[in-house]
Amino acid sequence: MANIALQSKPEDVSTDTGLARADTDAVAEELANALADSFSLYLKTLGVHWNVVGSNFYGLHKLTETQYLDLGTAIDALAERIRALGHIAPAAFGDYADRSVVESKATIATAEAMIQALVKDNEAVARRLRKAVGLAAVADDVFTADMLTARIGQHEQNVWMLRAIAS
Repeated sequence: MANIALQSKPEDVSTDTGLARADTDAVAEELANALADSFSLYLKTLGVHWNVVGSNFYGLHKLTETQYLDLGTAIDALAERIRALGHIAPAAFGDYADRSVVESKATIATAEAMIQALVKDNEAVARRLRKAVGLAAVADDVFTADMLTARIGQHEQNVWMLRAIAS
């Protein structure tokens, strides 16, 4: 997982809201990682939604629909926050593959493996977001810290629900 520096355009200037440019650069990097994780998890969750079969089909199909719709909203919010901080939001599969902690090299075939993979990935994303929240808090970027804190809660809820449906 390489960390590719975000680009900012010369005409993109951070607003004077009290955040230092060096801090917005670091926070934007963390947001880019969160964006990559969210997009990768979105794609994986959508794959489960499309491909799941078995006795838990309906419940898992509906649950993953709720989760991928939430991730779609989060993806847009994360990208727009990166832009608000004066950076270009990564928007290529290569960027996401290089940045993401979500394992997504091949489509998973069984419902049990799908659920286990989504649990593992949601946990990994929540752990990574915790570090990003800490960095945003130190930078006094309370908006980003709040946004990412809410995402942690959603990933923890996803884990709980996926585990419950697998029981």
